[in-house]
Amino acid sequence: MLPVIDAHIHVQPFHMLRPEARRTFFLNKPNAAELEALAGHPDRLLALMDRDGIERVGLINYVSPDVLGFTDEANDWMVRYASADPRRLIAFGSVNPRFTREVGPAVDRILNLGVRALKIHPPHQVFAANAYLDALPQLAQLYERAQAARVPVTVHTGTSVFPGARSRLGNPMDVDDVAVDFPELTILLAHGGRPIWMDEAFFVVRRHPNVHLELSGIPPAKLLEYFPRLEEIADKAVWGTDWPSPGVTSMRKNVEQFLALPLGDEAKRKILYDNAARIFR
Repeated sequence: MLPVIDAHIHVQPFHMLRPEARRTFFLNKPNAAELEALAGHPDRLLALMDRDGIERVGLINYVSPDVLGFTDEANDWMVRYASADPRRLIAFGSVNPRFTREVGPAVDRILNLGVRALKIHPPHQVFAANAYLDALPQLAQLYERAQAARVPVTVHTGTSVFPGARSRLGNPMDVDDVAVDFPELTILLAHGGRPIWMDEAFFVVRRHPNVHLELSGIPPAKLLEYFPRLEEIADKAVWGTDWPSPGVTSMRKNVEQFLALPLGDEAKRKILYDNAARIFR
C-alpha cells in the first residue's frame, strides 16, 4: 500500500462551536460522541490513523468567532493537541485580520508556538483571500510572514453550507492576486473550488509555480469529472479528505476509492504522499 499524507482533516476544539455551526457539523453523524472524544485524546486519533494507514494528517484550524465560534485560543489548543506527535500531526494555525489589527506579530506568535501551516477560510472568516488590496491591508502581513518563514498557506476555495458563510468569497481567482504579489509563498487551494469554480482553480494552479491543488472534500468518484486533466498537474496536487465532513466516512475508504481511479501509479504516489511530504517538511 502506498504511504499517505492526508493534508486536510477536522479534529478541532468542537466545544467552541456556535450552536448553529455545531448542528451543521454534527448533522447525520451518529458517531458524534466518538468524534468529540478524539478531540480530547490525540492518542485515539493516532490509533485511527494507524488503522487507516495514514502516516500524517493536517489538522485544519481557523479563527472564525462570528461564524463558527473558533477564537484565537483555537491556535493554542491545536498546538497542544499536535504535541502528542508533532511528526504525524501537522498543526495549522490562523489569524483573522477582521479581529486582529497587528497581524504580523500574531502570526509570529503562533509560528513560535509550533504552528506548521496557516489556513485562510474566506467564506467562514468573511474576507476575500486578496482583501489586503482594499478592505484589510493588514492581511498582507500574514502572507509576508508565511512567505519569509516558508510556511504553506491553505486557502479554502468553493462553497460552504454553514450558517453565515459567504460562499461568494470562495472563488479561487482571488488567490491569483496572492500568488502574483507573494510569488515565493506556497499556497494550497483546498477543495479545488468545488462545486462551482473548478476551472478557475485549475487555471490558478497551472499558472503559478507555488500554487497547488488540494483535493479534500471532493468525492473520489467525481475527481476526474471535476479535473479531467488531473494527471497533468500530478506534481502539484495534494491529497486530503476533509474527514469527517459529510460523505467522508473514513480516511481509508477515500484513499481506496482514489486508488481505483484510472491514473498512473507515479501520479497516485505523488498525490497521496510525495507532494505533501515536500510541502510539509
